Amino acid sequence: MSRGIPSSPSDIIFDWEQRRHGLLLALTDDEEKFYRQCDPERENLCLYGESNGTWSVDLPVEEVPPELPEPCLGINFARDGMARKDWLRLVAAHSDAWLYSVCFFYGAKLRAPDRAQLFHAMNQHSTLFEIITERYNKKGMPPQRARERRETVMGMGKAQAADAPLATGRLLTYADVGAGLKGRQAELFWPDDKLWYLVEIIGINMKTRSAKITYTSGEEEELKVDEIIREGHMSLITQ
Repeated sequence: MSRGIPSSPSDIIFDWEQRRHGLLLALTDDEEKFYRQCDPERENLCLYGESNGTWSVDLPVEEVPPELPEPCLGINFARDGMARKDWLRLVAAHSDAWLYSVCFFYGAKLRAPDRAQLFHAMNQHSTLFEIITERYNKKGMPPQRARERRETVMGMGKAQAADAPLATGRLLTYADVGAGLKGRQAELFWPDDKLWYLVEIIGINMKTRSAKITYTSGEEEELKVDEIIREGHMSLITQ
């Protein structure tokens, strides 16, 4: 069912999150498909994040002026002129700019406090550029996060862990993120000791893109879902 044109801060942020999710899929899980569709032999192409959480590569709209701000034009022409990771980072940066422009196009009629609410809500998420950059960053976990996880593991007691994830599991993807994750069994990788810890996902917050987990020792932890996915540090147990 269509939600109509978003007008309240909460509806505008929901629309922004859905479009962002679609763009994130294109740049990560669906990277190969997205790359193939951006054929330099075709006409000017744009990457669209749709309000239903999907993405599309298409020609720009012919309507002048367009109903919404348009994404960057001609991303396909630069595809073969640089390394893939640099091209994806470039597309991600332009996609971030487009997401902000769409959000504040809808929010143009809001009062200043409501516009500030939009900006605050968006800043709770990593930018697409940050995600794609870190995806190719080989330096590993940021020092602050490593310290926090070491502090957590010190109090964990005898949480169940293994050297490798179960063969019946598979890595968590962006497409998995939703209310259905609550109650799922999974394994979480800790780079500090190179072990996979058995966990249960006991809560998922789509607005903050965070998941609350509990270890077999009873300890609980809140994780940034996008960070865990791009690092490949969670395996969902499927059987």
